[in-house]
Amino acid sequence: MISLISIRMRKLELLLLLLLATCHTIFSIPDGLLPNGNFELGPKPSQLKGTVVTARDAIPEWTISGFVEYIKAGQKQGDMVLLVPEGASAVRLGNEASIMQKVKLVKGMFYSITFSAGRTCAQEEKINVSVTPTNEKRNWGVFPIQTVHSSYGWDFYACGFRADNSDVEIMIHNTGDEEHPACGPIVDSVALAVLNHSKRTNENLLKNGDFEDGPYVFPNVTNCGVLIPPNMDDPHSPLPGWIIESLKSVKYIDSDHFFVPKGKRAIEFVAGRESAIAQVVRTQTGWIYDLSFAVGDANNACEGSMTVEAFAGKETVKVSYDSKGKGGFVRGKLRFKAVSSRTRITFFSTFYSMKTDGSLCGPVLDDVKLLSAHYFRHR
Repeated sequence: MISLISIRMRKLELLLLLLLATCHTIFSIPDGLLPNGNFELGPKPSQLKGTVVTARDAIPEWTISGFVEYIKAGQKQGDMVLLVPEGASAVRLGNEASIMQKVKLVKGMFYSITFSAGRTCAQEEKINVSVTPTNEKRNWGVFPIQTVHSSYGWDFYACGFRADNSDVEIMIHNTGDEEHPACGPIVDSVALAVLNHSKRTNENLLKNGDFEDGPYVFPNVTNCGVLIPPNMDDPHSPLPGWIIESLKSVKYIDSDHFFVPKGKRAIEFVAGRESAIAQVVRTQTGWIYDLSFAVGDANNACEGSMTVEAFAGKETVKVSYDSKGKGGFVRGKLRFKAVSSRTRITFFSTFYSMKTDGSLCGPVLDDVKLLSAHYFRHR
């Protein structure tokens, strides 16, 4: 009997050690830049022909393919200064050029990639971000970068993915077809973050209603936020729980750089009715629900009348906010009766807004909660 108990105790100890090792592996992954993710470590002089990188492994931690240039801050192309988003160096991807890095992740976990990019040519430019190997039918996100949303000449972008393998390759690829093969976007500041995927609770039937779970936001970089593309171009949203169900992106902002109604993160609608977010939630047919949320401005000089529309079931509400561009918010509320077992909750901005410098902006949405009035009345 003693021997049997000892064997069982030993098995339990081994199981606990395995669980602790797994947890340590999951939580030891740091959010932030990939190794040399800001390209500050560059090629040796012998691996450069002017600005063109001549060896596949010349940039530490990265493998390149095609026409890739190593760009320094202040460098000119004709009369135009090429903007480096962060630090002293970045890369420029010519036609069909790419950069790739191998990383170790936790299989089955969800991640987001954040990177900065700026256009340097007049033609249409697009960037593909892919993660391989994958079990997904689509393993890439597409980022059109014709419209610059910040006044700095570049933006941050984010995409999400599930790690279907512990060893993956992250690739950023310029699929443009420019008249000049060297012409293409500048890429910088590539970072990774774990997505936690918050769960629904009795205090909020929506997942991630406070938007605290989302892509990596650089703490010490100019306040331009992170653009999250439409879900049609991204198999896994970098904003867990939410679908970007529109033609244009929404902007993910943080309290270190902007005004946020509650917590540290929020969403800014920067493309009027062309940017919208939604979430499908399970409901009880015939029950009454209360949807509440905050609408404000980001303290980013976005002034004027702003309106956010909310839809749920067969009901809708418009919440207006007169922005002075210095921060602040009002509360909105929508009561509706569920007409099916699943209800789509949708938000979008009624109007386009623009700052005096010409950059796009809009109302901020935060602290979105959905509660069952029926549940609380009968508790």
